[in-house]
Amino acid sequence: MSEEKKQEPRLLQILRESSPATKILNAPGRDLGLADGEPFPFLAIIDQTEMKLALILSVINPRIGGVLLIGSRGTAKTTAVRSLLDLLPRIRRSICPNGRGCTEEIFEAEGMEGVCNDCARRAAYSEPLTDEKQMRIVELPLNATISDVVGGINERAALERQRVLIERGVLAQADDNLLYIDEVNLLDDAVMDAILDAAAQGFYTVRRGSNNLTYSSRFVLVGSMNPEEGALRPQIMDRFGLRVVVRGLSDAESRYEAYERAMWHRQDGAGMSASYAADTLELAAEIQRAADLLPQVTLSEEAKRFGLSLVQQLQVESNRAEITLFEAARANAAADERIEATPADVQAVALMSLRQRQSPTLAKFFVEQAKEDTHLQKLIGGEDEHGSTD
Repeated sequence: MSEEKKQEPRLLQILRESSPATKILNAPGRDLGLADGEPFPFLAIIDQTEMKLALILSVINPRIGGVLLIGSRGTAKTTAVRSLLDLLPRIRRSICPNGRGCTEEIFEAEGMEGVCNDCARRAAYSEPLTDEKQMRIVELPLNATISDVVGGINERAALERQRVLIERGVLAQADDNLLYIDEVNLLDDAVMDAILDAAAQGFYTVRRGSNNLTYSSRFVLVGSMNPEEGALRPQIMDRFGLRVVVRGLSDAESRYEAYERAMWHRQDGAGMSASYAADTLELAAEIQRAADLLPQVTLSEEAKRFGLSLVQQLQVESNRAEITLFEAARANAAADERIEATPADVQAVALMSLRQRQSPTLAKFFVEQAKEDTHLQKLIGGEDEHGSTD
């Protein structure tokens, strides 16, 4: 193994060393006519290293703030997100029947008042309030309504049982999972605002008549969009931690290999998944170890100074830039099985973290406002515009 290979972070090695194209040549060529139930293997996606790295880091550390994938149609954005299914780590989550997110930690810290009545009774009998399950992907349909997203009244129960029963919405179902929104720039504004509010607070409240229920909604937010179909509001753009510009493959050989792998998946999705199973399990184990190690990872002083200097030089106003930059750097260090993030980790994630965070419109506004403030200060201080006093 070369010195350069040894120095490359372990996660990047796995992403770059996906199974060789010889597997394609040995793949069966017959179409069995069965429905394709297997997701496209994550490691079978040609190139797109930045997109794959951004998705993995966000799964390792949800505090990054998710990922926005920006690119034209047919560049494997949706394929990449759905292919994360076999890579998502196992996490400990609440099994509260009311969706309140009650846990043993909350019960120990706050007592009976911190959890719902059902969980309080279970805790009193020493029954668990959490269990360990693998994260899953929850997709939001483009035609989703507010009731679909936050939860609405079960009309059948209302008619048949004469009682109001509120069903959990997509946001509650996405708690501790990955929420994927395709064509996020085309989503209804009211629906998007509800998602952003829930993502920012980690919970939301549904009020239907006398019912007042609060649900946990802590999730990894992943969106994808085609800029040809419309821009994304700055408010929404700022909520996504990492931004990845996904370009089509430029190399002819890579494009043909992508075609071969797409045909292989259509003909024998199960066989293709089996061929990549060993590599997928290895990557999944790396992600799980990184997620477990993450709480121990700290930032070095050099990494702090380097990251802050980047943000200051770009004159970024939003403090989310530092949150995304440093949390992504911590995740990158954890992926390389290190407990200290260095300037190299900051550098590895800087482009994804700081891209599109500058605002020419905002910069122009502040320049004009500074001129007005200077004039006002002179008037308030008793000076005219030429610096003389009465």
